[in-house]
Amino acid sequence: MTQTLDFIKFSPKTQQAPTALIITLHGWGANAQDVEALVPYVNLPDYEFFLPNAPYPYPYSPVGRAWYDLRDGNMYEGLAESRQLLIDWLLSLESNTGVPLSRTILSGFSQGGAMTLDVGLTLPLAGLVVMSGYLHPNIGNLHQNSFPPTLIMHGIQDQVVPLQAAIKATEVAQSLGVAVEYHEFDMGHEINLQMLEVLRNFVIKTIS
Repeated sequence: MTQTLDFIKFSPKTQQAPTALIITLHGWGANAQDVEALVPYVNLPDYEFFLPNAPYPYPYSPVGRAWYDLRDGNMYEGLAESRQLLIDWLLSLESNTGVPLSRTILSGFSQGGAMTLDVGLTLPLAGLVVMSGYLHPNIGNLHQNSFPPTLIMHGIQDQVVPLQAAIKATEVAQSLGVAVEYHEFDMGHEINLQMLEVLRNFVIKTIS
């Protein structure tokens, strides 16, 4: 695995420094370039986007990356290392960009959504966005006074991560005291334009 996260950066079209950051974590077997095409559709020109590549190679493709293993027998192998890498990287962004975590949104799709919940609930971020994600085991054991507001979105026809995973994530998060906004869409395991519009509205409301 890598010892730090490489990433793609999208800077604001304006000449001003970014007003806030949006981090988006890709899913299992994807990479930062897969997420890159979505950025223009979010339509937040004053924000800076960071799209990190997961640290592990994906076992079934030379270009895919993984946050941890999902194969039977190796389930969750590498999660602890990825979690620490991601936390360290997020903290370094604050010092490198001058934008505090309190103006940073952490988002993710599928396995990236699971990482968003795992890491995001432990940091003083502005908000979290989970797209077609799920909960890691033991996440219900967090003991904190406050959590970032969290947007959870899922397709009702998702054949990869069942809708029940989103419902469970919502219930567990709410039981911890997280303010959750929840949306279902008539789609499969994907990100659609409707979802990005909800994300945009959530980000504007959260950052303002």
